[in-house]
Amino acid sequence: MTTTMAPAAQTESKKLIELSEKYGAHNYHPLPVVISKAKRVWVYDPEGNKYLDMLSSYSALNQGHAHPKILKALVDQAKKVTLTSRAFHNDQIGPFYKELCELSGFEMALPMNTGAEAVETAIKTARKWAVIKKGMAQDKAEIIACTNNFHGRTLSLISFSSDEQYRRDFGPFTPGFKLIPFADPEALRKAITPHTCAFLVEPIQCEAGIHIPPPGYLKAVRDICSKAGILLMFDEIQTGLGRTGKLFAFQHEDARPDVLILGKALGGGVIPISAVLADRTVLEVYKPGDHGSTFGGNPLACAVARASLKAIVEEDLVERSHQMGEYLIGKFCDLKSPFLHEIRGRGLLVGVELKPSAGGARRFCEALMQEGVLCKETHEHVIRLAPPLIIEKEEIDWAYERIRKVLSE
Repeated sequence: MTTTMAPAAQTESKKLIELSEKYGAHNYHPLPVVISKAKRVWVYDPEGNKYLDMLSSYSALNQGHAHPKILKALVDQAKKVTLTSRAFHNDQIGPFYKELCELSGFEMALPMNTGAEAVETAIKTARKWAVIKKGMAQDKAEIIACTNNFHGRTLSLISFSSDEQYRRDFGPFTPGFKLIPFADPEALRKAITPHTCAFLVEPIQCEAGIHIPPPGYLKAVRDICSKAGILLMFDEIQTGLGRTGKLFAFQHEDARPDVLILGKALGGGVIPISAVLADRTVLEVYKPGDHGSTFGGNPLACAVARASLKAIVEEDLVERSHQMGEYLIGKFCDLKSPFLHEIRGRGLLVGVELKPSAGGARRFCEALMQEGVLCKETHEHVIRLAPPLIIEKEEIDWAYERIRKVLSE
């Protein structure tokens, strides 16, 4: 397996990057590579250079790039009807609800478009549930979240971020949130008050650097929330749908939440769609007009999501994630590098943490790009490795040799 890198200046790529930098707001710091074509785990720039995608668009591409059955669902549905709004029923949303609920084990679903929208929806759901079901006073419901969380960048969501950059210059913020340390059950227990309605947490903190809680943490917070009579809400936008070697990360400890938040891979890397899942006792608090979205649950996205879920099941991508994840993490056992601090991961979600003396993960990601491997730094010192779940051992070997080379040099 080979890849080629153009020795000369990438004229077309450089031109496209300059256009983006000139006319686009600078709210991202992408690697200097332009992707113009993609298939499975491989992507290509305009000059024809080939790269192995080890990021999967932050786990939105669990099924791989340009999955033929997902693309077929997109094209077939696009020829019929793409949008009806929720003013009318469409012929895809009902089957989508049924298939998603049967797969996840929850009774109802509320579809939105992006992950951030789904988290906002979960927050609204918890607050309304507290008023309707628990008799909590209006405007008093409080939600507990964790430091170093990442749930999105809307104003409400950054209101309970502990990352100063996400908050700076954007205040005033939405009230009603309390922060506690991640992976600390006792802190949760102490933080709960009569005004607490929910605990919102990622089973693995991805953006924070692939922080995996100690064994028993998920089960402990499940028990605490049950005893306190508050909702446990797991944000599995990145960890869900096979990424960690289970269909959902909470299944590693059989810690079923009251509310499950999904996105990213639900759309197969083709179209945005997200969902909030819960049992009827939670989602029945809504009545027409309480919440909605013009594009939420549109027939095009629902058709794509149905094909995306089918691909995960029929291609056994959950088990593949488990096996390939063990294989990838196992490769690092023999790695000798003066820069390496720690390897941690679950399934095909792996964090390579570097020592502070390494000078940051960004320069290593740039060096890997030159070797034909695309990944991204997270929180300065961590390289995130999260390839599509369809990756083969041969492709992992190919990527690892280049990672080993860069980390050794």
